[in-house]
Amino acid sequence: MILRKWTYEDILAIAALEKECFSDPWTYEMLADSFFNENVRALAAEEGGKVIGYGFAVCAGEDADLANIAVAAAYRRRGVAGQILRGLENEAAQQGAKRMFLEVRVSNAPAMRLYLKEGYVGRYARPRYYADGEDALVMEKEL
Repeated sequence: MILRKWTYEDILAIAALEKECFSDPWTYEMLADSFFNENVRALAAEEGGKVIGYGFAVCAGEDADLANIAVAAAYRRRGVAGQILRGLENEAAQQGAKRMFLEVRVSNAPAMRLYLKEGYVGRYARPRYYADGEDALVMEKEL
């Protein structure tokens, strides 16, 4: 697996991955807008020339917000998401971020396990944060 900065050409594959992984996926247009945002740090995981995962974070001063991480179902439980997360943390720290925040669905136990394993701590809940009414847990890690 290769971990690299995403390219504009990756956005179509990333948008398809979003649809595969999430009930409320980011659209192609939203991803393209993110690509051109100078505060966004984004990585793609590639295997055999195919994008198998990606993630991006938005950096603003000393804080970074993990916007998303997605890994294709066939490649889960292989450490791909952890590598993407650590790569984004490094990118954010290089930009001057001291903390990384994220929101995770309270029903997403696999993601919560990953974040806890990587040193994130639950801070508070955001009631009805997602479009379907599900709550989010806000987590934070000192970088």
